[in-house]
Amino acid sequence: MTDTTAPTGKQTELRVGLVGGGYFARFHMDAWSRIPGVRFAALADPDETKRAWAEATYPGIATYSSLAAMRDAGVMDLIDIATPPQTHAALVTEAMSTGLPVICQKPFCTTLAEAEAVTARAEAAGTLLVVHENFRFEPWYQECRRILDEGRLGEIYQISFRMRPGDGQGPRAYLDRQPYFQKMQRFLIRETGIHFIDVFRYLLGPVSAVTAHLSRLNPVIAGEDAGIVVFEFASGARGLYDANRLSDHISDNRRRTMGEMLLEGSKASLRLDGYGHLYMRAFGSNDETRIDFPWRDLGYGGDCVRLCLAHIADAVRAGTRPMNTAREYLENLRIEDAIYRSSSAGATMRLDDK
Repeated sequence: MTDTTAPTGKQTELRVGLVGGGYFARFHMDAWSRIPGVRFAALADPDETKRAWAEATYPGIATYSSLAAMRDAGVMDLIDIATPPQTHAALVTEAMSTGLPVICQKPFCTTLAEAEAVTARAEAAGTLLVVHENFRFEPWYQECRRILDEGRLGEIYQISFRMRPGDGQGPRAYLDRQPYFQKMQRFLIRETGIHFIDVFRYLLGPVSAVTAHLSRLNPVIAGEDAGIVVFEFASGARGLYDANRLSDHISDNRRRTMGEMLLEGSKASLRLDGYGHLYMRAFGSNDETRIDFPWRDLGYGGDCVRLCLAHIADAVRAGTRPMNTAREYLENLRIEDAIYRSSSAGATMRLDDK
């Protein structure tokens, strides 16, 4: 199958310096190593074991114990920060001193106020700061966007997503992959729900209000791991995010889609299953048709990390504006904050409420 997702901008080589060598940073390494016109040039991480793993896996890269050392070596044209949220403010601020474009992983910073301050500093410094939000680049959502643009679903009534990764049961929940999950005071929405906030906005546009009920089912974790959030969109459409990390769904890889989606319109409905397949059913029909579209089951979530980073690299080379600059991404964090306030107060929160 032909891959139609390669960058289309200027093909001068872009040297990338990655900060962080942990679990998810390895998806970044793999992605950068497969993007045309890009060279994964350097890694900065204080952990010698992680540096040694990267050197053995990606021969020829330079490794450093800190961002400062990597910066002083002058080996990069773009900085990608893939570290925990509590490190973001300091690392992004330090990266600004290079004058280079900066990518920062989500969750972006530790609070909305901190993210707003970091964004303002980047803008004052003239630094392009982009948040690595990859779910909208999952190929099934890219295909949904194309179908919506073609008007094939008609007037959109509702989007619903049932998130069921099945990874949250028992005392060892998350410990084998990302153990810090257990200690996050804000977990379900902050860590994972933020992806679906972005996807919902990408597909249905601005959110005007949210109503949320969040709960903790597994007592070994600090934050919430289940919840229901109702979204009101400016268009008049509704959204439902129904999440439970202890339950699962049908799939050979339950982290591929994390669950199942239904997008309903006046002409047709579109359904996503746990295999990354899309099915369309015309209004009034009892039959579904599978929608064929190109994607590769590589990396994470249909290779969405590579697709996201390729989009940003392409924009940097071409001098255009990528999606999800820090300023644009703040709206996701405002919605996240409203969800937590809604659950705490037991009331609907409008996005213009403070």
